[in-house]
Amino acid sequence: MRRLNITTQLAVIVPVGTLLIAFDSSTWWEAAVLVAGVLVAMVAVVRWAQDDLLAIALPCLGSSAAVWVFGVLVGGSATAFYSLTIVGPLVVPQLPRYRIPAAVALTAFVAAVGATRLLVSRGSTGGVLFQYALVPTAVAVCTLGFMFANQAFYRLMAELEEAREQEAELAVARERIRFASELHDIQGHTLHVVKLKTALAERLVRVDAGRAEQELREVHALVGDTIKQTKELAYAQRRLNLAGELENAKNLFEAAGIRVRIVREAQVDGRAGELLGQVLRETTTNILRHAQAAQVRITLSEFGITIVNDGAHDGGPPELRGLSTLRERLAGEGGELTVTRHDGEFVTAAAFRSAVAR
Repeated sequence: MRRLNITTQLAVIVPVGTLLIAFDSSTWWEAAVLVAGVLVAMVAVVRWAQDDLLAIALPCLGSSAAVWVFGVLVGGSATAFYSLTIVGPLVVPQLPRYRIPAAVALTAFVAAVGATRLLVSRGSTGGVLFQYALVPTAVAVCTLGFMFANQAFYRLMAELEEAREQEAELAVARERIRFASELHDIQGHTLHVVKLKTALAERLVRVDAGRAEQELREVHALVGDTIKQTKELAYAQRRLNLAGELENAKNLFEAAGIRVRIVREAQVDGRAGELLGQVLRETTTNILRHAQAAQVRITLSEFGITIVNDGAHDGGPPELRGLSTLRERLAGEGGELTVTRHDGEFVTAAAFRSAVAR
């Protein structure tokens, strides 16, 4: 971007300055002074593009101002303002404060110096003022306005770039939270089920070896499935199936001696099913971990699911991290997740106002 700024500005400044020198200087020393002014303008442009103009601001302003004074009082060059109306608009917007007073002072200086041509010229007053005061002042005002607008534009672009960087950082943080949440869903759920089934197999090993062997086979299959799901999560291929989660929850509850009733009020929307399946999986884990439930009722609607279990502990609803994370994810998709407790029953409900947008 800096190289582009330097190239584009010099591509205009140098040819225009060369033409003005060629047409407005009558002697070699007048041309030499005007060339010096153009060189000062070129140096200012380069240092401005490198964000280092203020370090040489005074020498550049002094030199270009001297060229303008020389052109008015000695050389009779009406275009000697060229250097000052490049350097000044580059310096003034860079000032840390008093930019507006500085812009007014620069414009007044250009006009005042141009008006002093009346002291050494025998031409008509109107013509001299137009050529040496009005035109240079108008050019100074236009270039100042352009540079102030240019600075505002670059400041806006810098703020937008910063906002994009912050948005990217937030996106990375959200993705990490999502990944951690899904990893918790997979492995936390599996570990609790493995714990339940191995405890059951331990009780059955002496009284029903065949059933104990079946439970251990299911543990082996569950661990294998968890490894598969973890790989799918790592490669962003994991998708939950609500029907599969319903069957899994039913089997787990029954294995734990909990009666299960599933009520289907409507066919669940396919796009909402994945998030609702996550809610069901997390709730199943929480019931097995935190409640002494004897029965569970799962109610399905087109855009929602409600899980009610008894055996809830007294007091307010517990802080459940998994559900808290899911609440945020559902809210981001236009849904709502609520957790309530009443008369020994724990109610987890998730619902969308309409289909989940994908």
